[in-house]
Amino acid sequence: MRQVLVQEAAAVRIEEIYKYSAAEWGEAQAESYINGLFEAFDTISTGTLVSRPVPAEFGVDGYFFRYRKHYVYWKKLDDGTIGIVSVLHERMHQLGRLLEDREP
Repeated sequence: MRQVLVQEAAAVRIEEIYKYSAAEWGEAQAESYINGLFEAFDTISTGTLVSRPVPAEFGVDGYFFRYRKHYVYWKKLDDGTIGIVSVLHERMHQLGRLLEDREP
């Protein structure tokens, strides 16, 4: 199984998701959601998680999948590691936020 690296921008988004979820539904629910998210990250390299290529207009070479109310954007890094680029809520402007979050 390939290693998964949560990049800085994605880590910030995940922290925001946790804080919002904890405030709205409690810490147990927030932890459950985040744990499920990380389980989904781990399944990327097994090929059991269906991901689609990021549309060309985003200008990003990578893939995405939906986890409940969020879209997870990821890419294969040069060393073979899977880089989690961003995790965005379905209501967020995907293109603008993804362009903000991408790392070189």
